[in-house]
Parts: sequence; structure tokens; C-alpha cells
Amino acid sequence: MHHRHRWLAWVFLVPAMIPVAILMYYPMVGTAIESFYSTSFINPNPQFVGLELYRKLFASGEFGTIVWNSCIWTVFVVLFQNLFGFAVALLLNRELPTSGLMRSLVLLPWVLPGVVAAILWRFMYDPQLGLINSFLIRIGLASESQAWLAEPGTAMGAAIVAAIWKGFPFSTVVYLAALQNVDREQIEAATIDGAGALRRLIHVVIPSMREVIAINLVLTTMLTFNYFDMIWVLTRGGPQNATHIFPTKIYELGFGQFRFGEAATYGVFSILVLAVLLALYFLARSAGGRRSMARG
Repeated sequence: MHHRHRWLAWVFLVPAMIPVAILMYYPMVGTAIESFYSTSFINPNPQFVGLELYRKLFASGEFGTIVWNSCIWTVFVVLFQNLFGFAVALLLNRELPTSGLMRSLVLLPWVLPGVVAAILWRFMYDPQLGLINSFLIRIGLASESQAWLAEPGTAMGAAIVAAIWKGFPFSTVVYLAALQNVDREQIEAATIDGAGALRRLIHVVIPSMREVIAINLVLTTMLTFNYFDMIWVLTRGGPQNATHIFPTKIYELGFGQFRFGEAATYGVFSILVLAVLLALYFLARSAGGRRSMARG
């Protein structure tokens, strides 16, 4: 009977696994195979070169820059999207007369298409007409206009700020839903015991939301690591590769220079990096589960 149920489960899984294999795993395998072939605009016919493209990749200093930029971009965007999202969710969770309107307004950056949001921020960063320079000069924090997107030292920070603004409403929605499911009896019991707002947040609310926070961190990490629109519209990876991350570099090599083999090598490493991040998440989650069982 148990054997029959196992086969029945596979029968129901196969229809879902087939499109997943076609749409996800087949392109991944094709990318790995493509990385062993070299192409160019002059010579579009694939030429087998084995691991030569990987050797060139490691030998170039550009690869290290891409990895570093991708890490800085992902860490800061994910960190502040979650912090701001959680803070705004705490504010919106209060019963206020305008809470419904505020929840709708918070969602506006998220529902904007990525390209539209990037164009909006590009105008705001404009050294001549941008609102940011005008505001900083007016309040005395700057004496002259700054070309935020044209300087290697400020371009990445400017792109990160724009991405945080675009993405934090997603975390707000997730955390707001989780806050509304926190056990009110536990909060009331902590209040009766004399716990202040901060202690209730740390010892009652956040532990109740631990699973949601972990899942949202994984989702925002994957989305941010693969986020292409914002950086490409703002800087196209410049200036001097200061904002190139894996998606923008892959696009530039593949569709801009027709060097599909080199683009595929970057694609393989981006998949590996995401796999490592997911592995770390599951390891941390299993370790947390073992500690919880040990306390129990």
C-alpha cells in the first residue's frame, strides 16, 4: 500500500516537474555547455575551447570587481530593504485613521516597473536638474552639484539607494502580514509582566516572525542578486565597471558584444553563488532547528 502511494505521488509530481525541467534546468545545462565554446561578433560560429574561458576569467581583474560589486550590492540592498520594510510595517500595523491610505502609498514604489523607477531616479540624480542636488544645496549639505552616477565613488551608493526605495515595500507587505498574525495574548502577557515596547519586540514579536524573516531574506537576496533593471538604466555598469554586477555583465557580453561563451561563464558562476547562498540558508535553518530542539 505504501509503495502504491509513493508511485501515485510521483504521478502527480511529473506534470509539474516537466515544465520546471524545461524552463529552468535545461537552460542551466545549456549555459554550462555554452561556457566551453567561444564566439564573437566577427566569428559567430561557436568554437570549442574547453576551460580556456574560465582560465581567462580568473586571470582578469575584472572578474574580481564583478564579484565584489555583486556582494556589496546584494548585502546593502537586502539589509536596508528588510530593515526599512520591518520599520514601516511596525508603523502601519498601528490602528490609525489614515492607515489604509498610508498602506496604499507605501506600495507605489513596488508597483512601478523597474525601468520606470530607474528613469525616475536618473532624473533625480541629474547634476543640473536633479532634485537631490537641489535639496542638498538648499539645506547646506553641499556647495555644488554632484554627478552621482558619473563618479566611481558614488555610483554604486546611488544605485543602492534607488534599489532600496524600489524594493522595501515588498518586505513591508510581508512583515505587515506576519505582524498581524503574532499572538496577541503573548503580547498582552508580556505587557502585564512589565515588558516595554522594545522588549516585547525583541522577545515576543521577532521570535514569532523568525520563519517569515528567514524566507523573506532568501527571497530578497535572490531577487536583488539577479536585479538587472535598476543598474543597467542608471549606469550601464559604469563608470569604469564601478557598478557592474553579474546580470549587467552577462547582458553586456552576450547581447552587446556577442561573446556568448564568456557571458555563459559569468552565468555559471552566478548560479554557483546563488547555490552557496541557499546552502548557507538551509544550514543555518537546520542549525537553528537543532538548537530549538535542544532547548526543548
